[in-house]
Amino acid sequence: MTPPVTSPGALEKSRRATMQWLLGFMDHLDRLGYVAAGFSLLALGMLIFVHAWYSFFLRSTDVPLLPAGLKLLNDLLLVIILLELFRTVVRFLQTEVLELEPYLAVGIIACTRRVLTASAELSHQLEVVTREARQELFQQYLMDVGLNVTVIIVLILGVYLLRMRPTRERSATT
Repeated sequence: MTPPVTSPGALEKSRRATMQWLLGFMDHLDRLGYVAAGFSLLALGMLIFVHAWYSFFLRSTDVPLLPAGLKLLNDLLLVIILLELFRTVVRFLQTEVLELEPYLAVGIIACTRRVLTASAELSHQLEVVTREARQELFQQYLMDVGLNVTVIIVLILGVYLLRMRPTRERSATT
């Protein structure tokens, strides 16, 4: 028995159909990956939120209020970062457009978080080191804070420039 004769056009059409199906399947898996990552970010944010408050109430009886409050603030800023990333994933799934501004906001929050953490670390380190080491610690702190503040300013400038650029809707109306 001889195999059925297929024209080159029919074979090409079959390959394209197979490729389209595979690409659709890969796109579906990609979306499922984003959904899984989004739920993971949300769940992690909720767990950190609950743990932060639980730790704050436990620590506030043993540790002075300022260090306990700074730790809580640090953890809450991490939760905000996770929620912003979650919201970015949701927005991407809705629009299929990956926007830059949420990532700039995450960078701003992360640098702010580092500035707060550095100041808390410095206040505790200054209590336990010698007088000579204090100067070096303070210099390191100033460089760390200066770098983070510079990054914050650059990121804010980036947000400003993003908001000032013409968009398709604005350019269509003018």
